[in-house]
Amino acid sequence: MKAAMVSAAASPLAAESGRDAGGQSIYVAEMSAAMASRGHDVTVYTRRSDPDSPPRMVTAQGYTVVHVDAGPARPLPETDLSDHLGEFSQVLARHWTEEPPDVAHAHSWTSGVATELASRGADIPTVQTFHELGVAKDKQLGRRPAGASTQTKLERLVARHASRIVATCTEELQELLRLGCVRSRTSVVPCGVDVEKFSTVGPSAERGNRPRIVAVGTSLAHKGFDTMIIALRLIAHAELVIVGGPDAESLAENSEVRRLSVLASELGVAERVVFTGAIPHDAMPDMLRSADVVLCTPWSEGFGIVPLEAMACGVPVVASAVGGMRDTVVHDVTGYLVPPRDPRAIAAATSAMLNDAFLRRSRGLAGRDRVCARYTWDGIADEMLRIYQELLADRGDADYAPPVTG
Repeated sequence: MKAAMVSAAASPLAAESGRDAGGQSIYVAEMSAAMASRGHDVTVYTRRSDPDSPPRMVTAQGYTVVHVDAGPARPLPETDLSDHLGEFSQVLARHWTEEPPDVAHAHSWTSGVATELASRGADIPTVQTFHELGVAKDKQLGRRPAGASTQTKLERLVARHASRIVATCTEELQELLRLGCVRSRTSVVPCGVDVEKFSTVGPSAERGNRPRIVAVGTSLAHKGFDTMIIALRLIAHAELVIVGGPDAESLAENSEVRRLSVLASELGVAERVVFTGAIPHDAMPDMLRSADVVLCTPWSEGFGIVPLEAMACGVPVVASAVGGMRDTVVHDVTGYLVPPRDPRAIAAATSAMLNDAFLRRSRGLAGRDRVCARYTWDGIADEMLRIYQELLADRGDADYAPPVTG
């Protein structure tokens, strides 16, 4: 099968380089690699954000990346991509006229707009994964816009025209149904984790004698780090290691790091808060294995891949009961779910784990078992391939063979 992955705002190569590898980059990279390993022809289309990127390259994992010229060849926030989606879609349409894929799978609303524009008039089934809906994020952050935002309007439009919508979690599915999506065209396929890379076996990052709490976020804003710092006052002796944000060399210049540092000083816990800056994704297993507890307590979250990575490493998780973490973290089995923005609840759950070695070990092992049973990339890729197969069967493509499993 020939599959096109469209990820305008998040390059899968970011996951390979390790820097600035957000959840969508990891998802697209791992899904593409798993499908390529099964013999499928996978091409990822992403916007060129570096002038030195080659037009086309084949990765070591066997999938191809095409860098699309649309807008300036520099990083742009996703909200600024709308002005360049017409240009992006025209490039897709030219590629797909010459080499039409069997299925085009768009990741995020910007990619969805470009994919639907490019596939107009062509017999190409389209699959849409939003990863995080604008309306859900507004709701979780407590924002009440006067009317539907441009993003939300376009999400509704894309959802209406896509052949199939794939949500990453139950909460997103419910939000999609509220947006008017047809249930029969909507499925849930979660994110996965590399259970060989993220495992209980392997080295751990260097640490001192304090109990260690690790929290991770590509961006430091709206990820609940301030709530964690407030909670740290109520957690005896532990250190909070915050991983993510800018490179270590740029930490002092970052406004969010400065804000969080001032907060920690005001609360008297500054000596127990450590900012590492961004680290390569390959170094993340070592960092997670060094933790006694991993905190994932953002105000808003789509799926949330860090809890899965921590669970795969056998580390218990304390997570906000938002987004995909309500699906992945089983309360009082693999960790604890707490209300967002509730430092007392975070402190109570984290302290309970830190004060009981048996509890930590049992929750960590349960988390590892859950990830291996439900969230391996091989299993997730097979679920997605079955959806592709259904679309091709609906189109009447009798030559398509079902995916190989097992």
